[in-house]
Amino acid sequence: MVGLWLLIPEHLRLGTWDLLCGWARTPAPCVEPRLALQLVHEAALCVTGVRQGRTLSQKGFELVNGLPFVASDYAIHELLQAHTVSEAESLQVALGRIRRASGHYRGNLLAIDPHHMRSYTKRQTRRHRHKRDEPAIKTSQTFFCLDAETTQPFAFTVGSAARTVTQATPGLLRLAEAILQPAKGQALAFADTEHCTAELFTQMVQQTPFDLLTPQSFTKPLLQQLKSIPESDFQSPWVGLAMATQPYHFTHGQLDSPFYQIVQRCGEKSTDYHFKSFLSTRAVDAVQALIEDYPKRWHVEEFFNANQALGWNRAGTLNLNIRYGQMTMALISQAAIHQFRQKLRPPYNQWDAAHLAKDLFKALDGDIRINDNTIIVTYYNAPHAEHLRQHYEHLPEKLAREKISPHIPWLYDFKLDFRFK
Repeated sequence: MVGLWLLIPEHLRLGTWDLLCGWARTPAPCVEPRLALQLVHEAALCVTGVRQGRTLSQKGFELVNGLPFVASDYAIHELLQAHTVSEAESLQVALGRIRRASGHYRGNLLAIDPHHMRSYTKRQTRRHRHKRDEPAIKTSQTFFCLDAETTQPFAFTVGSAARTVTQATPGLLRLAEAILQPAKGQALAFADTEHCTAELFTQMVQQTPFDLLTPQSFTKPLLQQLKSIPESDFQSPWVGLAMATQPYHFTHGQLDSPFYQIVQRCGEKSTDYHFKSFLSTRAVDAVQALIEDYPKRWHVEEFFNANQALGWNRAGTLNLNIRYGQMTMALISQAAIHQFRQKLRPPYNQWDAAHLAKDLFKALDGDIRINDNTIIVTYYNAPHAEHLRQHYEHLPEKLAREKISPHIPWLYDFKLDFRFK
C-alpha cells in the first residue's frame, strides 16, 4: 500500500486534515479524524467487503492514516452513526469551496443527474431496471451535481423511497449555491427529462440563483403542438437544422411569468421533420445552449464510469448518517486523486479509479524510513520516475514555496519526502 503515500501531498494542499477535524468535532490528537482518513484511503483503494478480509493490515495501510491498527467495521459504523446528514453536507460545502479556490470548477454550466446504486439493505427501496433485459433490483438513489465543463463534482444528496427528483433537486442546488455563490443568472443547470415539472421550474426561479434547462418528455400531444408552430418562427443556422424559441406555460402550478420552450427541428422536407423540445427558465441562445453546451451534460456518465468504484457503485445500508458520511469521504478521496492525476503522464492520467488503485496505489514497491524529523518513502518501480521526481523529491521545500506547511498533522508533525530508484 506504499503507493497511497503519494496522496499525502494532495491532502496537505486540500486541507483534508482540517476538514476531517471539523467534521469529527474533536481536537486533532483524537482518533476520530484518523478513522475518517482511513475511510478516505479505503475509497482510494476501491475496496469493498469486510475489513478483516481485505488484508489491508501488514502492508502499511494503517501507517498512512497515523494509526497502529486497521479500524474494525464496528468502529467505523459508530463513527459515521454519530454524525448527521447536515454535518456531512457542511463538509461537502467546505471541500467544494476549497476546490473552487483551487480552480477545479468553472461554475458556468452545471449537470444534475440521479445515480442508481445497487442496494443490499433489507428495507423497502425503489427498484430500478438498469437494462431492459435485466430484472429490476433494489437501488439507492443518489443525486449528483457536477461542473459540466471540468467534470468535477460539487456535491450530492441521497434519495429514499419517499423523495422524488423534484423534492431532492432544490436541496442539491442549495449545496452548489453555497459552494459557488453565483449571481442570479450566472450559471445554467442541465438536467434530464424527469426534472421537467412545473413545481421544480417554479422552485428554481423562486429559491435558487440558477437557471434550468431540461428536455421535455416526448408525447403525441407535444408532437402535435410542435408541428403547429408557424414556419416563420423557425430560424435555420445551417442546412437540416431549424430552431424556434417561444414562451411556454405549464397547464397548472406555474408562476405568472412564462418559461421558454426551445424547439429543435431536424430535416429539410416537411415529411422528414424530427422534433425535440427543451424547457428553460430564461431565454437562451438556442444554438449555443443545445448544440454546444447541453451535450456536456453527458460528462456525468463519464464521471460515474471513471469514479464510481470509489464508493458510489453499491450501498450496503439505508442508514442516511452512514451513507452520507461514507460517500462524503469518497468525495474527499476523489478530489485528492484528481489533483494527483494532474501530475501523471499518459496513459496513467487517463486511468479510472479502479485501475489507479490496482496498478498504482497497490502495485508500487518501496520502503518507509525515518530520517530525523522526515519520513522518507522510496519507490523502486514507479512509472515515469523521472517525471514524478520533479513533483515529489524535496517535497518539504516545494510545499513551503506554495505557502503550505510541510508538517503532517496526523503523522505527528513529521515531514515527508520521496526517493525514486
